[in-house]
Amino acid sequence: MNGKKVEKIITILKREYGEHRWEWNPEPLDALIGTILSQNTSDVNSHRAFSELKSKFPTWDLLLKAKEREIAKTIAVGGLAKIKTKRIKRVLTEIKERVGQLDLSLLSKLPLEGGKKFLDSLPGVGPKTTAIVLMFSFNKSLMPLDTHCIRVSKRLGLIPMKLSVERAHEIMNEVVPDVEKRNFHINLILHGRRICKAPIPHCSICVLYKICPRNGVKDWK
Repeated sequence: MNGKKVEKIITILKREYGEHRWEWNPEPLDALIGTILSQNTSDVNSHRAFSELKSKFPTWDLLLKAKEREIAKTIAVGGLAKIKTKRIKRVLTEIKERVGQLDLSLLSKLPLEGGKKFLDSLPGVGPKTTAIVLMFSFNKSLMPLDTHCIRVSKRLGLIPMKLSVERAHEIMNEVVPDVEKRNFHINLILHGRRICKAPIPHCSICVLYKICPRNGVKDWK
């Protein structure tokens, strides 16, 4: 990957969308469960599902003891409720067995690779979820890639079109400077939502038009 091209894209998107000093610093288990709820649904619905879940079960121990049908009913607005319920119960059970309590604060004492190894080994936890927890809850230098980030990166030619999600995370985290990872993550999402949309991006008004090969884009305007 061309490091100078990445730096140029970072600069252009920063000029377009700014630098973000977000103070979002969620409790680690909140970030973990919230990310599971965000899968295959809109932000609005996932946030509603998370709010309903926290209201119904003020502690994760209460949720772990609850029946699956009760949990699924609570998070129904987020979609795929039965599947997500099973994932949440499995991951909480695994954490309780390993740590002895529902608490991920031990990750603050681990180096980045140690935290990644722990989270990646949890059932149903992929690289995006791991990166979100470590970046936003522990301020680790690990960039998450959601669907917008991956789509934009592929169209820009930063990563191959058929690359796996796991390998995409590895490559992007290798090339993007640590100091830029959080901001670039946010700006890629903003660009993917506003301009580089699926299936048809607004190429004619894109600030990256001159340097974008538009990989995988057949119809554009």
